[in-house]
Amino acid sequence: MTQADRWMLPDGIAEILPADAVQFETLRRRLLDLYHCWGYELVIPPMLEFTESLLIGMGHDVDLSTFKVTDQVSGRTLGIRADMTPQTARIDAHSFPRRGANRLCYAGQVVYARPRTPMGSRAPIQIGAELFGVDNLNADLEVISLMLESLQVAGINQVHLDLGHVAIYQSLVEAAGLNDEQRGALSAMLQSKATADLCEWVEGNVAEQKAAEWLKALPGLVGDQSCLGKARQLFSGAPEKLLAAVSDLSQVAESLSKRYPAVTLFFDLSEVRGYDYETGLVFAAYTPGHGQALANGGRYNGIGAVFGRDRPATGFSSDLMALSNLGGASADERAAVLAPDINGPDRAALWDVINELRGRGEIVITALADGADSELDARCDRELVAEGDSWAVKPRQ
Repeated sequence: MTQADRWMLPDGIAEILPADAVQFETLRRRLLDLYHCWGYELVIPPMLEFTESLLIGMGHDVDLSTFKVTDQVSGRTLGIRADMTPQTARIDAHSFPRRGANRLCYAGQVVYARPRTPMGSRAPIQIGAELFGVDNLNADLEVISLMLESLQVAGINQVHLDLGHVAIYQSLVEAAGLNDEQRGALSAMLQSKATADLCEWVEGNVAEQKAAEWLKALPGLVGDQSCLGKARQLFSGAPEKLLAAVSDLSQVAESLSKRYPAVTLFFDLSEVRGYDYETGLVFAAYTPGHGQALANGGRYNGIGAVFGRDRPATGFSSDLMALSNLGGASADERAAVLAPDINGPDRAALWDVINELRGRGEIVITALADGADSELDARCDRELVAEGDSWAVKPRQ
């Protein structure tokens, strides 16, 4: 092993140095304070859990992203969390159950077995909020609003919000009578926006004429709010669940337009992201110049059933590092006060003065007698100076 091998980190894994660490931590505190003001209580799930509880109900993508190791104590398989949502659902269902609404939030590092995007981090800091126990649009609107407020706190002012509803796709594949294999093929074509291939596939696999027409038209139902009116006309006679989903999107759009008039709304009724576990409204926030979603979420009713408590749920999460890097919010970079060596004779009063300054929130750095303070000039713009029997803070000369 070379010396370089000892300090090199794995691909996609990075350390966070002081300037960035202060920035991230400042934003983390501001966001958690925001969630606290909205009534969301902080939980800190463990980094490791048995895979039976960590992965269940979350779909194939989360399974592939999860590092798995063998527990030397129990012999069972452990997973290093790749998503804190299932952990929060377990807490709501088992560790911290409540009747009615339960608002929980979290912030912590997750680990991906492989990066989700080219050159992406494999150890992002995930922050988010989940609302359990309420199955109506008021809960969805609260969560989306809190997500948009989070972006404002981060200093991200240009926001493009994508809205979709998983029930539209689910209703159509049920009406078409597709099996699991066919659903997988259709989902892949919708995700890749391969419209020509999709139309050809539908003609060869869907016998019911009306359902075939609806499926072929589905990729074209994207754009601004006008596409919802087109959907209502197109889906005349469609299953009630589908029509209710279009109505839900209209109501949410109307409310969000009033609350956040600067946010651009975009609709994609062919959205199938997370269709294997999400059950309703799905949403993602973007900003110009950044190709990946800054934050996303949706409704995922029923996930708590595997923990013995079937609960409606909706929530969102974001990558704190991406928010910090892209946002305009900055940390409070206060200058420090330089204090003389506190171990010299007759320095009891100096110790008391230093503690008083630190108690007021000042940064006080004590000089070291061995001369190892070459970096202090850059941080300290003031110093403690003896004035008779007392000490005073003075600008550094």
